Amino acid sequence: TLDLTCRRTPGFAKFSEMEEMVNMEAEINEVEPFLLSVPTGSKLQFYFTGKKCEILQDMNRHLEAILKEKRDLKKRLIKHRCQESLSIEATFHKSIVELLTEAVTFIEKLESHLQSVRSISQIPHMMNNMGTTLSEAELLMIELEELTEQILIWEALQKELYSN
Repeated sequence: TLDLTCRRTPGFAKFSEMEEMVNMEAEINEVEPFLLSVPTGSKLQFYFTGKKCEILQDMNRHLEAILKEKRDLKKRLIKHRCQESLSIEATFHKSIVELLTEAVTFIEKLESHLQSVRSISQIPHMMNNMGTTLSEAELLMIELEELTEQILIWEALQKELYSN
C-alpha cells in the first residue's frame, strides 16, 4: 500500500523511472541471447541495446546507493541516542565536573531569581497593602498612646484615693 501511494508523488518520479529501467533490463536479458544468436544484426540495434545497458547499469548503481543510504538511516534511527557520547580528554574531566556543579547551582539560583521576577507584577498590590497596614499601625499607635494616658490618669486617681 505504501509503495502504491508513494509512486504517485512527484518525489518518487525518479524511482518509478528507475523501476521501468530495471524492467527494461530484465527484458534485455531475455532478448540478449536471441540477439547474440542472430548472425547478422544491424549495428544500430546493438548500439541502442548497449545504451540501454549503460542506462540500466547507472540506474542499478543509483539504486544500490539509495539502498545503502536507507540501511545507514535505519541503523541511525534504531540506535539509541543516549549510547552516543562525546570523547573528552582526561585533562578536561576535572573541568567538566566543576562545570556541571556550577550548572546545577546556576539552575537552583535561576529558580529563585525567576520567582523574584514573577513577584514583580505583584509589587503594586503589595505596596497598597503595606500603605494600608502602615496607616492601621499608626491608628493603633494613637489608640495605644490614648490608652496609656488614660491608664496613667487612672493610676494617679487610685493613688489619691488610697492616700486619703
